[in-house]
Amino acid sequence: MIWIAVLVGGALGSAARHAVNISTARLLDDPGPYATATVNMIGSLAIGVLAGLLAVHRFTMSTTMRTFVFVGVIGGFTTFSSFMLDSLTLLEAGAPGRALMNLLGQIVVGSVLVYAGFRVGLAWTSH
Repeated sequence: MIWIAVLVGGALGSAARHAVNISTARLLDDPGPYATATVNMIGSLAIGVLAGLLAVHRFTMSTTMRTFVFVGVIGGFTTFSSFMLDSLTLLEAGAPGRALMNLLGQIVVGSVLVYAGFRVGLAWTSH
């Protein structure tokens, strides 16, 4: 049942992300990074509100529903929100150094890897 929750939620989240991409492109004619930034900010707000409500027991969710929403819907919409929540969780647990390392590490290493992957892709197609 958990896997079905992830699959269905992921499909809904991905469809919502695509809708934001299309809407942003139509609205701005040149969406640039704005569509991605929009889903990242919406996802971060949504996951933060839900995590806060769950933390203070103002809201409850079954394990399946939590997986559907957090991993499926929000994860399908943007994984950036999970990255932000992981960093907040480290900060709230009294590990600000680990939170900062998580943020900087993923941004720096991710940037290096996307560049390296791009270069590999370019080299691969030229042979």
